[in-house]
Amino acid sequence: MGMKAISLKPLKSQQQDLISAFPDVEFKFTSGVGEIDEADKASVDILFGYDGDLDEVFLASCPELKWIAWFATGVNNPPLDYIENNGIRLTNGKGIHAKQMAEFNIAYILDDYKNMKTSHINQLNKVYDSKMTGTRLMGKTALILGTGEIARRTAYLLHAFDVKVLGINTSGHDADEIDEAYKLDALTDVLPQADIVINTLPETEDTIHLLQRKHFEVMKDDALFINVGRGTVVEENVLVEVLKDKVIRQAYLDVFENEPLTEDNPLYSLDNVVITAHITGNGKENNQEATDMFKRNLSHFLNKNELIENEAVSYTHLRAHET
Repeated sequence: MGMKAISLKPLKSQQQDLISAFPDVEFKFTSGVGEIDEADKASVDILFGYDGDLDEVFLASCPELKWIAWFATGVNNPPLDYIENNGIRLTNGKGIHAKQMAEFNIAYILDDYKNMKTSHINQLNKVYDSKMTGTRLMGKTALILGTGEIARRTAYLLHAFDVKVLGINTSGHDADEIDEAYKLDALTDVLPQADIVINTLPETEDTIHLLQRKHFEVMKDDALFINVGRGTVVEENVLVEVLKDKVIRQAYLDVFENEPLTEDNPLYSLDNVVITAHITGNGKENNQEATDMFKRNLSHFLNKNELIENEAVSYTHLRAHET
């Protein structure tokens, strides 16, 4: 009897591709764990897709489960200890979202350095200001917290603008596209060098509230701070006060300590922050790329019981995939 694979999210056009490519696999497509009945739980071999409600209780009802193909990069939601202890193999979507997130980082920087927000306000107010002057990126220094896929892709794009890229990671190990890498405990010494500070770190015990007011105080007065990693890297009230007090010039934030933001959140009232609603990883191409990776892995899994892309060898490492 063939294997049963159940999706945790609708895949639209990719569904028929999977059915055609793997006729011996019994596919079922759902919108999440809430749609999977007891009979399917008892017989499922493979779960693929993404659902934040996937928990230990659900997995305990899937005795035949052999592999979870997680279509997201971050693995804050799945119960990693249970997965590891029960011999369930796990792959993730590392590298897919990084392309989109890196482009957002460049968009934030150019929006800021070229005064695009001011130009748009002028347009709304029918003001024609031909004396506006933007700032050139050439010769600037960016410091990226984390040297994983997002950071390296961002650094690759920044090099096209002749920006020097520094990186911070747990051990100070070298990373592709990063010009100079430093240990996490050197953060206070490295921050003053940066014109642009970009956080790409995941949420771990080491990164929760990593950035404190003292770190912003050693940044350049005209520093640009971007956060696309996790909002918990800085306590929200600390960030609000730093921006209110103009300790740094500007921030672009896509992630927040508490999401979604409530209407009365003080960040909305600040004039030196641009907010996006945790959208930097969203991309029209993501589903197709994740499905293509799943297909390559599935082919090897069925033929050789092997997974060739993004398998978690160390679950501890997977928790800290961007450090």
